[in-house]
Amino acid sequence: PPAMSRRVVRQSKFRHVFGQPVKADQMYEDIRVSKVTCDSSFCAVNPKFVAIIVESGGGGAFIVLPLAKTGRVDKNHPLVTGHTAPVLDIDWCPHNDNVIASASEDTTVMVWQIPDYVPVRNITEPVVTLEGHSKRVSIISWHPTARNVLLSAGCDNLVILWNVGTGEMLLALDDMHTDLIYNVGWNRNGSLLVTTCKDKKVRVIDPRKQQIIAEKTKPHDGTRPIRAIFVADGKIFTTGFSRMSERQLGLWDLKNFEEPIALQEMDTSNGVLLPFYDADSSIVYLCGKGDSSIRYFEITDEAPYVHYLNTYSSKEPQRGMGFMPKRGLDVSKCEIARFFKLHERKCEPIVMTVPRKSDLFQDDLYPDTPGPEPALEADEWLSGKDAEPILISLRDGYVPIKNRELQVVKKNILDSKPPPGPRRSHSTCDSDFSQPALEEVLEEIRALKETVQAQEKRICDLENKLCQFTNGTD
Repeated sequence: PPAMSRRVVRQSKFRHVFGQPVKADQMYEDIRVSKVTCDSSFCAVNPKFVAIIVESGGGGAFIVLPLAKTGRVDKNHPLVTGHTAPVLDIDWCPHNDNVIASASEDTTVMVWQIPDYVPVRNITEPVVTLEGHSKRVSIISWHPTARNVLLSAGCDNLVILWNVGTGEMLLALDDMHTDLIYNVGWNRNGSLLVTTCKDKKVRVIDPRKQQIIAEKTKPHDGTRPIRAIFVADGKIFTTGFSRMSERQLGLWDLKNFEEPIALQEMDTSNGVLLPFYDADSSIVYLCGKGDSSIRYFEITDEAPYVHYLNTYSSKEPQRGMGFMPKRGLDVSKCEIARFFKLHERKCEPIVMTVPRKSDLFQDDLYPDTPGPEPALEADEWLSGKDAEPILISLRDGYVPIKNRELQVVKKNILDSKPPPGPRRSHSTCDSDFSQPALEEVLEEIRALKETVQAQEKRICDLENKLCQFTNGTD
C-alpha cells in the first residue's frame, strides 16, 4: 500500500542538496595545476583566498588568488616560491586568513604571510621555516582550536607538532607508524588525531600523551590507500577498498573498533576517495581523485547511519579539490558547501545549496560555526588543556577581518642565561638609547612600511592599467 512506502522515506532537510557549477566567468582560468602524483587535495580555500599548488620549474610553488579575482589569471601573477622541490600540501590557518602553511618534497614546512593586496613580485620569504623531517613532507594540518599549532607528517613515518609562533618543535610522534602515513585528521577540539597508514592500520592517537588509544587493522580489506576522518561524537569515517577492489566507506565507533557501525560498497573506480566533512550538517562529501563526481552522505544515529543523499556529476575529472570553511559561504543563497574543483588548467567553484522559498536567514541550516578566534594558546594546549572551537553566528554573513601579522618570536638560548654581575650596565641598551627614541625609530619603520605598501599597490594598479592599455591595442 502507498502509505507504507511513504513512511520509508527518511525525513531530512538535506535530501535535496543541490550542486551547481558557477558561471564560466566565475572560474579561475589559465592555472597550471601541479602534476605531482600525490593524494593531497592540491587546493586550499578560505573566506579571502584560493590557493592552488602549481607546476614550477626547479622548485615548488603555489599561487594565491583573492576569491574575487575570477577569470583569466595573468601569466605573470606572483607565486609563492620558496621551496626547492615540489609543494605537496597546503593548508590555511583557521585562525588567520592571511597565513598559509606549505609542505614540500624538500623536507621542510614553510609558513607564509599573504598580504591583502596582490604583491608585485613572487613571495619568496616565509615567515618561518620548520625543519625536522628527514624525508619529503606530504601532509600538513593546523590545530582546530589552539593558536599557531601545526601538524606535519612525512615519508619518514614521523608526525611532528610545531609551535609556529616560536618556530619550535613541540612534539614528535616517532615510533607509531611502521610505514608511509596516508592521512592525518584532528577531532573537533584537537585533543586526538586519527591516522591511516600503509601498514593497513587506522590509529587514534593522543598526541600529548604520545599514546595510541585505539587502533583497527584492515578496516577495509583491499590493498589501496585508506583515509579516515573524525565525524560527530568521536566516531570515525573511513574510505578504502574491498578485497575485490570495490571502493568502500565505513563508520566506526572508538569504543568498539572491532565491528563497523556501517560498511558500504560504492563502485569499482580506483581513485582514492577524499572525504570532506561538515560538522554543522553532518554531511560527508566524497571526492575521488580522477572522478568527475562528488557523492554525499548524511551521518545520523539511525540505521543505516550513513545515508546516501545524492551525487553531483560533471563531465570532467577532478585533479584536486578545495573545501570552503562554513564562514566563507553565502548564507543568503542557502549555500551549505562550496568546492573548488581543479582541472588541468583551471579551478571551478561548485556550489551546494538547499533550495528554500524564503529569503530570510535559515537558522536550521546554519547553527553557530567555528569562527576565526583560537580558543587556546599553544602552550595551554601542550600543557593538557582542551577547548571547543569558539563559535560565531552567520546570521549577518561573515566579514573577513583585516590582515593580522603572524609574529614569530624565536626563543634565544642566550635569553635564559643573564650575563653575570654588574657588567650589564655597560650594555648600550641601558642609558644611551631611551624608550622614547626606540618608539620613534619603530614609528618611522612603521611609516616607511606603509609607504612601501602604498607604492607597491600603486605600481600594481599602474601595471594593471598598462596591461589593459596594451591588451586594448593588440
